[in-house]
Amino acid sequence: MDVADGESCCSRRGLLASALACAATGFLSGCGASAATDGAASSMGSAARATSQVIVAMNAGSEPAAGFDPLVAWGCGEHVHEPLIQSTLITTDEDLNFVNDLATDYVCSDDGLVWTFTIRDDVRFSDGEPLSAADVAFTVNAVAHGTTSEADLSMVKEAVAVSDTVVELHLNKPYNALLYTLAVLGIVPEHAYGEDYGAHPVGSGRYLLEQWNRGQQVIFRANPDYYGEPPLMERVVVVFMDEDAALAAVQAGQVDIAYTYATHSDQRFEGYELVSYGTVDSRGISLPCVPAGGTKADGDNEYPTGNDVTCDVAVRRAINEGVDRQTMIEHVLNGYGEVAYSVGDGMPWSSEDMAVAFDRAAACELLDEAGWVAGDDGVRVRDGVRAAFDLWYSSDDSVRQALANEFASQMGELGIDVTPRGGSWDEIYPHEFEQPVLWGWGSNSPIEVYELNYSTGWGNYACYESEAVDAYLDLALAQTDVEASYAYWQKALWDGSEGVAPQGAATWCWIANVDHLYFKRTGLDVARQKPHPHGHGWSLVNNVDRWSWA
Repeated sequence: MDVADGESCCSRRGLLASALACAATGFLSGCGASAATDGAASSMGSAARATSQVIVAMNAGSEPAAGFDPLVAWGCGEHVHEPLIQSTLITTDEDLNFVNDLATDYVCSDDGLVWTFTIRDDVRFSDGEPLSAADVAFTVNAVAHGTTSEADLSMVKEAVAVSDTVVELHLNKPYNALLYTLAVLGIVPEHAYGEDYGAHPVGSGRYLLEQWNRGQQVIFRANPDYYGEPPLMERVVVVFMDEDAALAAVQAGQVDIAYTYATHSDQRFEGYELVSYGTVDSRGISLPCVPAGGTKADGDNEYPTGNDVTCDVAVRRAINEGVDRQTMIEHVLNGYGEVAYSVGDGMPWSSEDMAVAFDRAAACELLDEAGWVAGDDGVRVRDGVRAAFDLWYSSDDSVRQALANEFASQMGELGIDVTPRGGSWDEIYPHEFEQPVLWGWGSNSPIEVYELNYSTGWGNYACYESEAVDAYLDLALAQTDVEASYAYWQKALWDGSEGVAPQGAATWCWIANVDHLYFKRTGLDVARQKPHPHGHGWSLVNNVDRWSWA
């Protein structure tokens, strides 16, 4: 939890440092007598750090509940990342270009319904058994037709191993975005997969799982039989802790890199530097586009839809034009962020047409022209409807709370009365289609552009429907050349006359891409980072095999 009071934070941090020192001695050095564990314990000393191991502090929510199982949630789900223990068919480089991992080549049929991958013949799992196309087919089919995975391969009708080195993925509809899922989907061995796989994973990736103490830490060591370039960082220790404990660990010199938030960015620790990594971790507000009175299903639940204020496109456009995003970044994020106009700004599929200049006077003029007249209390009214709505946010996120309050203050300048309401997600979801919600999204894939804007998308909280937008999104997915899809993603946002852009339907008010901040020990080189998706966690260590000590 973020702390606003610097003095109380420092005193609490001092107490936590003492507690963590005892805890670290217990769980880093008291987990067994093996040489590996001894190495993890000694990694708190400078001599050991020089030998190619690193201790990373991640938030407690980063620990995979089901273990390191790609058929459940390891590497996939809301916060996607490379699975480290397992290999993937393909992966992405720092510029998000696709590059081969297990695959040596892949092609798509002209109709977009069959993807054929040729894979390496020199890869073995950590139990010594060879990896073949049958293992790839087993993995893909288990995700596509199973009930446990957070990855979405529902577009795959069947994966077929044509030979030991060739696998075909037969789709039920053209869907080139499956490549982004395959880039993080770890391939598991058919012969060694079972109920306890998550705790005892057998893989062919860069690292092996050496030790896992649930609720505390996980230790990886380099795979000596890895077919690729040997990892420079031979051992990786990840400790799971909340932010206060992570700060205490930094103060005590017990971790080498630890996540933090902008509210703590002015703190300094000897031997550490504050580093900031660019993201596509977007904060945005959904704006319901239909009048109140309907309902919409979300899974097994039926929730009310519509808002009699934000259903007016003039209000939505005014909100987008009247919010000072840069001021919000300066006030709330201490400057650690970039203004955002869409989910995934700066990605190859994003559109410059989403940008909108801050102009409060123009926003007020839009509202005036639409008949929203200021009442005695300064709040605008039209046809007996006050320009007032709630803004829901996750109450356990102090940054979102501050963004919500700043947004409400700025909307007051337009004559719009916004009431921030914090709550748990269980409290928020029943309002997701009827009131604006401050969300966090962002991934290294365009699929969120689809789901947040398609008429039947699971993230269409605005309840916006457009045949033209849907057609562009479908065309984007149907391209057999991924680069050819970019133009269609962009047209779905704005084609010159229609789209979800601020000058169009204005279905969202995007605010900022939040920089990911870490306290990093001086001398640790984390190499060039990919843009981080939503959520602090494993995306930091996508390239941990290239990390090194100066």
